[in-house]
Amino acid sequence: MQFRSSLLHPNTPSPLDGQVTYIPEDPGSEQSSRSPITDGMSLAFHIVFAAIGMALPLMMVIAEWRWRVTKEEAYLLLAQRWAKGAAILAAVGAVSGTVLSFELGLLWPQFMRSAGAIIGMPFSLEGFAFFLEAIFLGIYLYGWNKIPSWFHFLSGAIVAISGLLSAMFVTLVNGWMNTPTGFVLSGGKFANIRPFAAMSNPAGGPEAVHMILAAYTAVGFATAGIHGSLYLRRGKNRFDEVAIGIALAVGGSAVLLQGLSGDALARMVAATQPAKLASLEGQFTTEDGAPLRIGGLPYPKEPVTKYALEIPDGLSLLAFHNAHAVVKGLDQVPRQIGLPHGLCISVSKRWSVVEVFFPSIHWSRFGYIGIFRVPLV
Repeated sequence: MQFRSSLLHPNTPSPLDGQVTYIPEDPGSEQSSRSPITDGMSLAFHIVFAAIGMALPLMMVIAEWRWRVTKEEAYLLLAQRWAKGAAILAAVGAVSGTVLSFELGLLWPQFMRSAGAIIGMPFSLEGFAFFLEAIFLGIYLYGWNKIPSWFHFLSGAIVAISGLLSAMFVTLVNGWMNTPTGFVLSGGKFANIRPFAAMSNPAGGPEAVHMILAAYTAVGFATAGIHGSLYLRRGKNRFDEVAIGIALAVGGSAVLLQGLSGDALARMVAATQPAKLASLEGQFTTEDGAPLRIGGLPYPKEPVTKYALEIPDGLSLLAFHNAHAVVKGLDQVPRQIGLPHGLCISVSKRWSVVEVFFPSIHWSRFGYIGIFRVPLV
């Protein structure tokens, strides 16, 4: 199936170059209809522990560093407490992550059969990062006063870095599904596969940074809230005071950087996936100086987004840093595209996006209502 669209960007060449490849999962099967729900529930559970596994070791290491600098016992007790919590939560995250790895093969067999050779490397590297984290977390837990202080501190730092790398490698796969690179489509099959090029896809880096900062922000402020509640219950005490200070330092620093990360990520979507930006913002028509809509209800038959609070030129300014930039709308999405249930890689000449569609859900006339994107990782 071939099509050409004006939803192109000159700087984002696609390895699929104008083709739409459908990798079918049997739409009538009970397994197929339950796959998105099952995978979504598993992801919703796992992401909590994955985020904690990234941020808590960092705060643990900061607490130990402060203890070694100040010799204040509150920091030592805090580092030891957080280390125990990190170990317990890492164990739960390991189990839930193992479930997810099996679900990829069981629930999305056609996807893994076709794309496994491309995305297998980051998954393998994530496994190495996890084992590194587990090994040095054990050294950190049981090495107090048994190994040199510098090596103990280094072990904690490796745990924190390994958690970050695990998140990065997995998010690179999600980035590939949005901006697939590192292969050539030949005869409906992936050929000339270059795993490192696939890992270097345009969306992977911005998504990974955004995810890591989000984890630091969420866990930092959540930890500050927990210790704030304990502080009110216990009364004035140094333990909760230093815990709140470290947690707010991590969460506060991350949230300041998150704005910059979000801006870079949104501009990447505008450049490489204009149809996605249009659907996210309810932008039915192509126009310069496109407004930023807050709220509103889309009416695809008219087509218009009604009842929205519109900020003039806001979307153009945010997406392209130019108040008069042209934002392409859903009126330029090819209307003849009708995609059945399954995994679809829909590609223009230089625009590509990987989507997963629910059963009985298809593209509407304007390609907006009826699209449900579900990330596999």
